[in-house]
Amino acid sequence: MAAPAAGVMDDMEKSGASKGTEEQPLEPIPGFPDTEAFVKYALGTVVGATKASTGLPQCGDEYDFYRSFPGFRAFCDAQDNHLLHCMSRIMQYHGCRSHLKDRSKVTALEDKFDLLVDANDAVLERVGILLDEASGVHRNQEPILPAGLQAPKTIISSWNRKGSDLSKKGKAETFRLLHAKNIPRPQLRFRQKIDNSNTPFVPKIFVKPNAQKPLPEVLQNRRDKQQRPEDLDVPPALADFIHQQRMKQNEEDMFLHPYQYELDHFVCLESSLEMPEIKPFLPLNDVPCHFITTLDDLVQLNEKLLQCSEFAVDLEHHSYRSFLGLTCLMQISTHTDDYIIDVLELRSDLFILNESFTHPAIVKVFHGADSDIEWLQKDFGVYVVNMFDTHQASRLLNLGRNSLDHLLRLYCNVESDKKYQLADWRIRPLPEEMLQYARADTHYLLYIYAKMRAELLNLANGQQNLLHSVWQRSKEICLKRFMKPIFTEESYLELYQKLKKHLNTQQLAAFRLLFAWRDKMARQEDESTGYVLPNHMLMKISEELPKEPQGIIACCNPVPPLVRQQINELSLLIQKAREKKLMKSETNSAKKKGPMPNPQKMENYLFGPHDLSKTPMGQLLLAGAAVEISTGSLFKDEDPTPPTPHSPVAMRAKATIAVFNDPEEDENEKTGLSQSEQKARNIMESFDNPFRMVRCLSLSRAPPD
Repeated sequence: MAAPAAGVMDDMEKSGASKGTEEQPLEPIPGFPDTEAFVKYALGTVVGATKASTGLPQCGDEYDFYRSFPGFRAFCDAQDNHLLHCMSRIMQYHGCRSHLKDRSKVTALEDKFDLLVDANDAVLERVGILLDEASGVHRNQEPILPAGLQAPKTIISSWNRKGSDLSKKGKAETFRLLHAKNIPRPQLRFRQKIDNSNTPFVPKIFVKPNAQKPLPEVLQNRRDKQQRPEDLDVPPALADFIHQQRMKQNEEDMFLHPYQYELDHFVCLESSLEMPEIKPFLPLNDVPCHFITTLDDLVQLNEKLLQCSEFAVDLEHHSYRSFLGLTCLMQISTHTDDYIIDVLELRSDLFILNESFTHPAIVKVFHGADSDIEWLQKDFGVYVVNMFDTHQASRLLNLGRNSLDHLLRLYCNVESDKKYQLADWRIRPLPEEMLQYARADTHYLLYIYAKMRAELLNLANGQQNLLHSVWQRSKEICLKRFMKPIFTEESYLELYQKLKKHLNTQQLAAFRLLFAWRDKMARQEDESTGYVLPNHMLMKISEELPKEPQGIIACCNPVPPLVRQQINELSLLIQKAREKKLMKSETNSAKKKGPMPNPQKMENYLFGPHDLSKTPMGQLLLAGAAVEISTGSLFKDEDPTPPTPHSPVAMRAKATIAVFNDPEEDENEKTGLSQSEQKARNIMESFDNPFRMVRCLSLSRAPPD
């Protein structure tokens, strides 16, 4: 059983020794034509060893019987030493420090088992890391720096000269750029103010190109219309009421998807369902990249896109310093050019791209477009018709991982660097590294689109059902509508349930007030709720209920800027919550005791108070809160107190058996019986209950009165 494992170990050690002597390319494992053959052989060996181990006598009488024979005992000892030797060699080969080579120091079975568990953990962890590296999931990600900042250098002196050599070999300690504090807020330069009001989102579109159904009148030319009439002679409340009545008849048309009709009647082109001609992609440096910052350049780009049959799109978004989030960059790639659009500068003019984005004969290739579709609607009023989502295609192909990073490695053999994924895309001017990162997201996407179409057709044996499924899923994503977060009086309950905390009435009132304050400040200052007051700080303040403003600051580390500015208002909110009446939870001692509703004995039906198998279903449905029963017992044959008409059905029995006290002593005091009378009574009761026999024997030894 162990001979094949030893042979494999010899081959592994020989191959490991040959690595240091000869430098040659990777070859299959010696003795096997390829890796798959070795895996089959190793799996068969492991299965055979498992079957042999299960055939051994089990621990117990059978094993002890066989162990009494000297021959069986000697065989087991020899195999034990041989297996430990093989395990030690495997552990030593993998570099485990706790290998079993020196078995004389490890005699206890528990110690050997602990060493084996540690070795298995180390080997499996290494296997997982190597598999991730082979599949492209795990790579060494270098930290990123903002533009103009140099990596810190280690100052070498006499006291750290020895460590200077190590610093040259390793990478300098840097930090990751999540967001920058000194970036001017781009919202201040927008021509149209961001609408953070607590009202439903109204589509920004006012011109509908490629329309099969005209745009509703309420949305036409709404750019120059005011949302609320300013009647100087009418109070604001009455003006709002009149405006709501005027708009009520158009609400349905206003909140519908503008391209609902076009998407419902969209039919995929036959050319998109045929086997594609896969053209090799051009290297990134051989394709020109255009940075679009002016309206004229944007118009020219739209005209070029109208002449294409397909193009790829991706967006870069920022959500930390804005309530609804900001789309900061748009990348578009064709087969010959790459384009990067500064959407912060052209935010009010991006609606021009609707002409190409909604053209039914042009394929728009996205990857994971669920959020991109909503961002285009929210910020620019841009909609998409005829989209192919490579993420949905990856799911149908069962690729295991559906990220763009994995697709780039699988189809293009390109290592995508995701270290700028969390960077602050509001930075202007953009560093060259960030531009290259953004450009790579769409440069290879058209090639991946063609490869996936071919694989979907091959997987379906030439049928088009899988391609139709991808286009159907992509169309459903295009039908998504952006929905603004609406604050209600019960909005805090969703977060409260998500945090899974238990708060009393005062703490819950503080949580509700702080949640409402955070939402109000986030809308007013156009900041995210995580920037105004993170969730964990919100819960911490609600739990502590600090009496002073300094206590609120102590609950926050670091202190959010808006919390420091509005500390007095927060203190008043906490004080208001503390004035709430504290409702204590009901305890068992405070519950009203009641008799048993059923005159029958509980011990006849229930072994324990939670066994309801004998209880009628009608009583279970009508049962209220369970209460204690002072007369209930597990061993006494006493009739319960007669029921009352208003008592609940479900009851809880209270055991009267104790370890350190004797119930009979208390009964003697209450009844007033003499010791002789009590002894006679106990003897008679012992015939009914054998558990009282010990008590009777102890009383029989006591001296008479």
